[in-house]
Amino acid sequence: MLIGEYEHSLDVKGRLIMPAKLREDMGEKFIITKGLDRCLFGFSQNEWTNFEEKLKTLPLTNKNARDFVRFFLSGAMECEIDKQGRFLISSNLREYANMEKDVVIIGVGTRLEIWNREKWKAYNSDENISADEIAENMTMLGI
Repeated sequence: MLIGEYEHSLDVKGRLIMPAKLREDMGEKFIITKGLDRCLFGFSQNEWTNFEEKLKTLPLTNKNARDFVRFFLSGAMECEIDKQGRFLISSNLREYANMEKDVVIIGVGTRLEIWNREKWKAYNSDENISADEIAENMTMLGI
């Protein structure tokens, strides 16, 4: 299970170190793509296959479904970890997530999220997120 929060910096070529604690679950090759909330999502090969299978079941005749599939698949790229534990994030994905230097990688169970550090701090701030409010809203999902 992917968990934790890790701060790192992109190098001048757009490479990022994969935290050692996440490497085993992600594998040597994995997929990153545009995520929601202007972050990037990272999936192990297994989790990406599961996600793709779900996308394949969406109706081609539904515009929202087509938009959803395009959003995730058009930005997807396979990444490989080099000998120094780094992987390259393409310029279009860095631009989408507004990543220039400082980033935060978080584990959220079945995927990683890679955030611009300032955006993560703003998103994760007390003014934006109330754990009590979130917990109350989760009752609608049966949690």
